[in-house]
Amino acid sequence: MHGGFYDEPVPPEKSVFTGNHIGVGPDVWYTNHHYDTAVSETRITTYLGIMTGQVPVQAYYATWRTFPESDDWSWPEMKPVGVHRTYFGIDVFEGAYTYRGTRIVPGWGGSMFEDLMPDLFVPEEDWAPRSWGVNHPLHVRAQRGHGMVEAGYGYWGFSPASNPAGGYREYGVDALGMKPDGYFSDQENTDYDIGFGTVRPATNPHPTFGDGVVTPHAAFLAMMHERAAATENLVRIERNLHAYGPGGFYDAVATRSGRIARRYLSLDQAMILGAIGNVAGDGIVRRYFATSEVERALRPVIGIETFSAGV
Repeated sequence: MHGGFYDEPVPPEKSVFTGNHIGVGPDVWYTNHHYDTAVSETRITTYLGIMTGQVPVQAYYATWRTFPESDDWSWPEMKPVGVHRTYFGIDVFEGAYTYRGTRIVPGWGGSMFEDLMPDLFVPEEDWAPRSWGVNHPLHVRAQRGHGMVEAGYGYWGFSPASNPAGGYREYGVDALGMKPDGYFSDQENTDYDIGFGTVRPATNPHPTFGDGVVTPHAAFLAMMHERAAATENLVRIERNLHAYGPGGFYDAVATRSGRIARRYLSLDQAMILGAIGNVAGDGIVRRYFATSEVERALRPVIGIETFSAGV
């Protein structure tokens, strides 16, 4: 899945190539960056393509669960564990990362919305109980454990959002991401690296974290799996950190400095509203999107997979 395309020629310094994947109409200029991890908000694009018959079902299994366990792939911060399985003729390495007594299929950066944004629309834990049904609650548990125990912020929920210091930044739990230099959970960009087996030694297996930044929309997404814990977390973010204004929760807050990103991003507010709809409205967003036609097209594809995730 390409990041996008241009419909007219672009300057030579842009990394593009000319082509036409659908075979109708003129050529376009495709970007060279791809979204190719399963734990990503962009898997909804694959779902839409499968539902509409525009991409083959194999596209779902062509994305990485983790990068290979081979020593040739030793640049990520952790060596995965897992097994190989075959689905629709595609060999899939069902890899997972080990973190705080669990095995979790990571995303690129370890953020909450990579794992849970498509879950707003598709009841993944019901349609795919041996994959997403295991991974989603474990990802929430891991984010909670990182914020409350490992980093000691006293709050949790980490996803890309407004930076309290200005601009926009990617936040996440570094240990849950394949990106070598991480999505970090604090303003100091504290790196977590336990090494890659015997090939590459650890550089920072026991980091000391700084000014953590929590993002309320991440806690709202988690509410679909840990309603009580997520609600309690949000109540404390409102009362103790005062990260609540006339438009609802502000976009992010730094837990130690108390600095607040006093902005509302439409993307993040949409995730909040969608999660509220599913939790308080008996899955209303999912019921609207995941019709019987969608279920017939998608459930047989995602429902057969078994992740290596578990306790």
